[in-house]
Amino acid sequence: MPHINLPRGFPGITAGFNYRPETASPMRELAQVLLQAPSPLSRGERELIAAYVSSLNCCHFCRASHSAAAARHLGDTALVERVIANFRTAPISPKLKALLVIATKVQQDGKLVTEDDIQAARKAGAIDLEIHDTVLITAAFCMFTRYVDGLGTWQPNNPAVYQQIGKRLAEEGYARPTVREPILSDEEPVR
Repeated sequence: MPHINLPRGFPGITAGFNYRPETASPMRELAQVLLQAPSPLSRGERELIAAYVSSLNCCHFCRASHSAAAARHLGDTALVERVIANFRTAPISPKLKALLVIATKVQQDGKLVTEDDIQAARKAGAIDLEIHDTVLITAAFCMFTRYVDGLGTWQPNNPAVYQQIGKRLAEEGYARPTVREPILSDEEPVR
């Protein structure tokens, strides 16, 4: 049950976005730039960072939605799950592993990032823009997940809902609402 009177049938962040559209617009724009705009990191890699951070934040809605978007971009659901379970042993590039080390520390406390972490990322091939965007994706997803969970939003447990949301995010981006109509369901929400 949401903590405030949010629009019924809109899951996760879409409930907050529909409740207050004037705050939704800049948040969507930020997500669009970070996850969809041209970047040396692929859209799949950026969605993977978002999904990983959402997992660290224990936000089911954001983890499931961005995992589905990452899998759509990367064409590999199992890879996404392996990265979330343990990125250090997942079959991803050393550069992405180094960036995920930074993301892990930023998610806990940005002051934990050391010069050694930055140098390790550079040594693995990361450029400053990739380091910057990793930090900002992590910071943004700490905000987004706390927004979703702090309002006590409805988070469906039906994986098909997240596949649909992930498909829309991957194909249409973030400028438009990810859920245009309420999803009517009597199922028990995930907490």
